Amino acid sequence: MKLSQLAAKPQLIKIVLDDQEIRDTYGDALEFYVYDRQNMETFIKLATLDTKDINKLTDLINTLILDESGEPIVKDGMILPTDVLIKAIQTVVIKLGKHQKPISTTSIPG
Repeated sequence: MKLSQLAAKPQLIKIVLDDQEIRDTYGDALEFYVYDRQNMETFIKLATLDTKDINKLTDLINTLILDESGEPIVKDGMILPTDVLIKAIQTVVIKLGKHQKPISTTSIPG
């Protein structure tokens, strides 16, 4: 396979927060979007982020949580409820992590 076959423009994917706690609190499931691929800068920020620095974590996740047109939901001083933000962070990290297939060192020559 040619490496060029793996290159693609990021696509928006829908994320749905639909556990019972969310439904009980907000009356329905909550949906938002993220891009299925992130640029290297964002990837490195996610990979090296000190999870104890909640402000940086929240700022980064807020740039990833988008509406259906790809625009950030959190802007102009708006904030999400804490319970929703925590579930969104967990879900985004899991979803983006599962999307990437690990590289097998057995497939690398040498």
